[in-house]
Amino acid sequence: MSSPLEYTPVDAIPSIHATLRAGFASGKLKSIPARRKQLLALAYLVQDNAQAFEDSLHKDLGRPALETRLVDIGASIHEALYAYNNVSTWAKPEKAPFSLNWGATSPVIRKEAKGVVCIIVPFNVPLWCLISPLAGAIAAGNAALLKLPEQTPATSALLAKLVPRYLDPELYAVVNGAVEVNKVILALRWDHIFYTGSGRVGKIVAQAAAAHLTPVSLELGGKNPAIVDPKCDVRVAARRILWGRFTNAGQICTAIDYVLVPREFQDKLVDALLLEYAKAYSQDANARTSIGRLVSNASFARIKALLERTRGLVVAGGLEHIDEADKWIAPTVVRDVQLDDSLMEDEIFGPVLAIVPVDDVDAAIAYVNSRDHPLALYVFSQDKKFKAKVFDNTQSGGAFANESILHAAVDGLPFGGVGGSGSGYHRGKFGFDTFTHLRASYDAPNWMDYILGVRFAPYTTKNMNFLARLTAERLPARGSDGSEGSRKWVLFALATIAAATAVSSGKLRGLIGA
Repeated sequence: MSSPLEYTPVDAIPSIHATLRAGFASGKLKSIPARRKQLLALAYLVQDNAQAFEDSLHKDLGRPALETRLVDIGASIHEALYAYNNVSTWAKPEKAPFSLNWGATSPVIRKEAKGVVCIIVPFNVPLWCLISPLAGAIAAGNAALLKLPEQTPATSALLAKLVPRYLDPELYAVVNGAVEVNKVILALRWDHIFYTGSGRVGKIVAQAAAAHLTPVSLELGGKNPAIVDPKCDVRVAARRILWGRFTNAGQICTAIDYVLVPREFQDKLVDALLLEYAKAYSQDANARTSIGRLVSNASFARIKALLERTRGLVVAGGLEHIDEADKWIAPTVVRDVQLDDSLMEDEIFGPVLAIVPVDDVDAAIAYVNSRDHPLALYVFSQDKKFKAKVFDNTQSGGAFANESILHAAVDGLPFGGVGGSGSGYHRGKFGFDTFTHLRASYDAPNWMDYILGVRFAPYTTKNMNFLARLTAERLPARGSDGSEGSRKWVLFALATIAAATAVSSGKLRGLIGA
């Protein structure tokens, strides 16, 4: 049984919000050293309590320790440390690209915190889905409210205890609770909301944020396809597909949801899947130590109903290998799944892999494009043209070849969706940018009025003619595709040089008529 989770009283949430507002206004995180101190404390929060997180996530999700070390603990420490090591570079003011027209104004982009942000964390990977966006928020200099998932009470209770011990409580606060707590949170004004979860709730979050014109990042998931080419290493593909489906009992937003495979290659793929399945799970014995359980009775009932309704052929796992009392379903592989099958209605989000035979890659692409854009799309092929064809003709949050899920660990890549799978990004600098206001700035010298003085009243014909020449742009030939190149009109640049020369020689009069 999970430990009871103490919910935050709803009438305490506005005062928590006010405390965070005051903490941010104090300017504590203006300096980079202050941000680095919090980021390092965040990394130590995870490292010092790794065993406690293993225990809590096993209690909440039945998750094997190896998976927790990989997808939650190791990834979270790395994310915080990566921000710690790079924030000094990320936060530097950025010079605008050089321009002869405006170079004298020293245009610069200032990197400034948005303010007080709200991060709403899902149950499935609660530690990483908290630490990754939070690291970006801290690096950018924001205060943050952290709404933890009530479905993982042991882990949320542990975080509620640890966050105020490791992080500045005037800048970072945990809130626990269910629907009523969420309503109060969403009624308040935030400077950014970062939500990870279902599309249904994502719409509620976006609607609430719109009342305050609050920017929102939505990480929503979806039905992620894997398209298999006969020109693949089928054993490697099978092993990685199984891992990409059954990790965390399939409760991962980037998990492979279904496989599209040419009809003539389905048998060979299924044979390879069953061979790898036998090595990894060998029915219930190994599966119970390598696969966690579903998060709730409702999730268990939903997956069970899908398996009862499917018209596909179950070739591994299935209804004969379930434990309703423990909300556990054996990793299940179903072949010959049709496009209108129960398993293809919505995101499965459980330990069931659907194998869908199609005529060819064109049919696979057409089907993927008929649905909401997935968070991740996978291709298993050794053929460069095949991979390029799939990637060039589909849309998804990310597109990956010959591997699954691990892209979330690759430094330098954004993590985010598109369309139905969400909007916005996190991880590394992309998380920093999400929580950063890019503030345009420049400093114009006085002498520029000898060039741009024509903009001031009174408006004369002479000034109008000069301004027309000054702002003229030479366009490419009508209908041009740009392949022949184009030239920008340089009158303004020449005038700038002439003015600078005039300033240095003291000959200003007559440069521009009155």
